[in-house]
Amino acid sequence: MEGQASPAVRSRAALLVLLGCAAIAWYFTVLGTGGMPPGPGTMGLDLAGFLLVWSLMMSAMMLPALAPLATAYLRSLRAVPDASVRAVRTTGLVLGYLVSWAVFGAGAFVLALLAAQLAMAAPEAAAWTGAGIVAAAGAYQLTPLKDFCLRHCRSPIAFLLHVSSFRGPLRDVRVGAYHGVYCIGCCWGLMAVLTAVGLTNLAWMAAIAATVLLEKTWSHGRGLSRAVGVALIVFACFVPANPALLPGLHASQMQTAAALVHHP
Repeated sequence: MEGQASPAVRSRAALLVLLGCAAIAWYFTVLGTGGMPPGPGTMGLDLAGFLLVWSLMMSAMMLPALAPLATAYLRSLRAVPDASVRAVRTTGLVLGYLVSWAVFGAGAFVLALLAAQLAMAAPEAAAWTGAGIVAAAGAYQLTPLKDFCLRHCRSPIAFLLHVSSFRGPLRDVRVGAYHGVYCIGCCWGLMAVLTAVGLTNLAWMAAIAATVLLEKTWSHGRGLSRAVGVALIVFACFVPANPALLPGLHASQMQTAAALVHHP
């Protein structure tokens, strides 16, 4: 019976559901992009298609990091007797969170378009631009603003107390979107790096997803954040001499030839 399920059991069930959704998103992400070599551009997609694929990628990469907040949110709903209502409200939280990342995806779409144009028109400038993007992302990891957003993401209970005044039928979506804004504030630099290394770069996707998860859940997450920042700055120093390190800003000879054929 419903009343026999303890809050701890419900929280573990919700965690498994969330991680299962992330695993499914990873499966379809790998299925859809695994055969595409990393390169400049928006994967050949228009804005609508890009946002759909981007949302799938964010589901794969970010839902595990959302798990602590989602389980805490479900525990906060323990006074709600109806299991279906709790499920709907928690789903609203997740959807609001993903909506924030979808909105951010519009900016990623523009950045990917500009990166492709720069890679074709001015390869040397593209390499230096890519190095600047990676270095800026690394430097951001060391800033007080990064620490502020990360503290927010690492403290789900404090966050829930802050949003307890939200009311209305869309309150759960608002809570998820509000948290998503802080999460974007925490992770936007890493996502800019993903654009630079190529949106279909599964190895970098996995590394960034692991970094985000550990930053938010590991006891040494803040130290890891700084270490990643320093590593990105060092990595950026090698890019101008090795432009292929950033496929998202480096057009291969085959891609350049194809572009010349279509636009002589």
